Amino acid sequence: MPKQVLDVGNCGYDHNSVKSLIEGNFDAKVAQAHGYSDTLKKLREHSFDLVVINRKLDDDYSCGIELLKQIKADDQLRRIPVMLLSNHEDAQAAAEAAGAVPGFGKRALGAETTLQKLEPFLG
Repeated sequence: MPKQVLDVGNCGYDHNSVKSLIEGNFDAKVAQAHGYSDTLKKLREHSFDLVVINRKLDDDYSCGIELLKQIKADDQLRRIPVMLLSNHEDAQAAAEAAGAVPGFGKRALGAETTLQKLEPFLG
């Protein structure tokens, strides 16, 4: 059975890039959410093995780290691994401090290190 990934806050182009990376390298399926409410709804209604959140949500440019904090504060959702998608090291550090696993940036989508970060959750 394929692993399930929720990609949050990426525009169509970036979502397709994330989806291609994950589905092309792992037995996984990638679903998409755009903002806080549809993300939390999908996480409560479906089982996901990993959530990848953009630093700034494309839908309204709200903060992906704040959404991460909401997920980690929710008793039902807090055990789901979450990664931040950002090239900014300070944002990655803030995400990890809020409970995320080490994430990656868009510039590193094709890098071996990105696949190594995904492997424990999708391999």
